[in-house]
Amino acid sequence: MSRPAWTSLAIALLSLGLLAPSAGAAQERTVAVTASATLKVPNDSASLGFSVSRERRSRGAALQVVSGSLRRVIAAAQAIPGVGDGDIETGRISVSKSFRGAHPVYRASEGIGVTLHQPEEAGSLVSAAIAAGATGVSGPNFFVGDTELAFAKALAAAFDKAKVKATALATQAGAALGPAIAIEEGSGGEFLPDSAAKDAPIAGCGTTGVSKRPSPRCTGAPPPVKPGTSTVTATVHVVFGLQ
Repeated sequence: MSRPAWTSLAIALLSLGLLAPSAGAAQERTVAVTASATLKVPNDSASLGFSVSRERRSRGAALQVVSGSLRRVIAAAQAIPGVGDGDIETGRISVSKSFRGAHPVYRASEGIGVTLHQPEEAGSLVSAAIAAGATGVSGPNFFVGDTELAFAKALAAAFDKAKVKATALATQAGAALGPAIAIEEGSGGEFLPDSAAKDAPIAGCGTTGVSKRPSPRCTGAPPPVKPGTSTVTATVHVVFGLQ
């Protein structure tokens, strides 16, 4: 082989040697852990439903009396602490026809949904709505209003648990825990109410007699309520460096 060819080959081999890492070079050491945290978060909101149903001899009369009663129910709900602008939504309006003997009777119904931001007032809201003319009640359903803040707290707790686990592993390996190199959010974020109770009408709170007024036993002391808590779980996958 001629001298120029040998020279070119030597330069190429030298270049490859400079670019390739040395076999004895130390590799970065890491520890990867997964941790979950479950927190109980106080329920700070509630949802309730109220309906008004009335029977009259004509469609117009039935709709008119329902409309008047529902306006009073809405006004009563708006007067409760924790019910703000935009927290009341009207629902479906229905009119059905039936017969009492040979005479037609029309039943009109309409309802509202209410979001309550002071859930401890749910009992007072129920009593006020029924006194104002509501003939049906559902709820309350208690829940966490600011889910993002609650989930952020659960994520922070999960990271703290991951760091404790990684520290223990690093100590066993004879190393010190370094900074977090990579963090990945895992599954979680689902809010589960601790109570399994479902929506149910409050028994005995219909109307009585031809006056269509609420039953007297529905207008006494507000029913007791306990907002309770919800459970949120967060999971993180973290890679820490070892020193």
